[in-house]
Amino acid sequence: MVGNRELALEVVGETLRPGALDLPVRWAHVSELQDPAPYLVGGELILTAGVNLPERIDRYVRGLRDAGVTALGFGLTPNVHETLPESLRRACARRGLPLVVVPPRTPFLAINRAVSVALTEAGQRDQRRITAARETLTRAAGGGLGELTSALAAVLRSWVALVGAGDVLAAAHDAPAPLPPEVRELMATVRAGSGIRSATTETGGGFVVVQPVYPQATASHLVVVGRSRRLAGADRAILAVGAALLGLVGRAGSDAAELGAATTGLLLGSASSAEVARSLLGSEVVRLVAGAAYRRGPDEVAQRPDWLRARLDTPLVSVSPGRFVAIAGSAPPLAVLEDLRGHGWLAAVGSPAPAGQPSDGEVDLLLARARALGRPVVAGDSPLDLDAWVDPGASREFAARALAPLVALDEAGDRSLVLTLRTWLAHHGGWEPTATELGVHRNSVRHRIAQVEKALGVDLGDPEVRMRLWFALRWVALHP
Repeated sequence: MVGNRELALEVVGETLRPGALDLPVRWAHVSELQDPAPYLVGGELILTAGVNLPERIDRYVRGLRDAGVTALGFGLTPNVHETLPESLRRACARRGLPLVVVPPRTPFLAINRAVSVALTEAGQRDQRRITAARETLTRAAGGGLGELTSALAAVLRSWVALVGAGDVLAAAHDAPAPLPPEVRELMATVRAGSGIRSATTETGGGFVVVQPVYPQATASHLVVVGRSRRLAGADRAILAVGAALLGLVGRAGSDAAELGAATTGLLLGSASSAEVARSLLGSEVVRLVAGAAYRRGPDEVAQRPDWLRARLDTPLVSVSPGRFVAIAGSAPPLAVLEDLRGHGWLAAVGSPAPAGQPSDGEVDLLLARARALGRPVVAGDSPLDLDAWVDPGASREFAARALAPLVALDEAGDRSLVLTLRTWLAHHGGWEPTATELGVHRNSVRHRIAQVEKALGVDLGDPEVRMRLWFALRWVALHP
């Protein structure tokens, strides 16, 4: 703000303490109250023309400082104060509250607007930094704990130590050895707590943050970060990513492909996966993306996990022959899905779901639709979707009752009747494409479909019956 020539703000030098100009501003707020402190949350730039400036000016300034105000902006106006009151200058200097003089030609609204623009730009810069750091850390995870710890230290411009039950497992950027007593005390405090948490202490002229690795939030492994200044919001988001990856690397090993596969597996069934998703994807709601080989299959480049991670904007990718599964924070754009198809992957995107609860059964069903249609399929992108309107409990009960005879026969004799019915319906009753996808002779498909009709007592030539069975298969896939 003070560097904006259009605003022409003048900082009163004797009110500045070291680092005052680097303090963040949460918002600019105009107040002519004699005691605005009870209505503040901290970090504000308070603007006043001194209309109701109290006589006990020192108490006024002390209240603002104690409320965590970043600075006080005093507007000069011919009708109220043409010059800065000397008592206010002395009080701000005595209490260490930065004081900024606003000239008559600068309206408070212009300052509000400038702060709003600056906050928006800062948020965008932070998001770009977090995204870049996430990519850097995900790549470094392939090199193991040591390389990942060094990368985390580099992006945070700090020293970092990964501490196990009693030993330092990895350290970077001159992490102190042994750790200072106050840091060990902080670690003991964190370990004695419960849930996902972190703690900060000031030591040796700097700041130290301790938090557990994820997803094992109650485990003994801790990440310790130290540097000369406090961690801002973006720094803590990056630390959360690093902590999550350190915990996952410890479980999955150092291979990047194994890491993606292990992470994806954890997110598909881990109670702590919401925190991992928040850290790695910036979201607690995720989309499951699956791809199957299309036509000639994926080319050599498209089979690489790093290529898929870049296209899908997620580090959580598992690749196996002829198939990939990924967990993303949002549905990939249609252009990306078409690009995948051009490289030999036919993709399907599941419904939005809480992390840890995405349905791989649903995405398998969507993949069957995608193969039949020859194009990508995205759940929830059509006004015909029923999920938001149909009672889940009643639908599950209907699906289980409708398909029970087939499930019983499959379990008794491994006849694959449910899979055959699902594939056959996805291909609109086409014998040849169903046989090709299942890898069996078309006569085998005809025989299985005849078994389905006999077991269910239905005529699959009836479109109403087909519709109801497809609905049942969808709900079983959504809610296995």
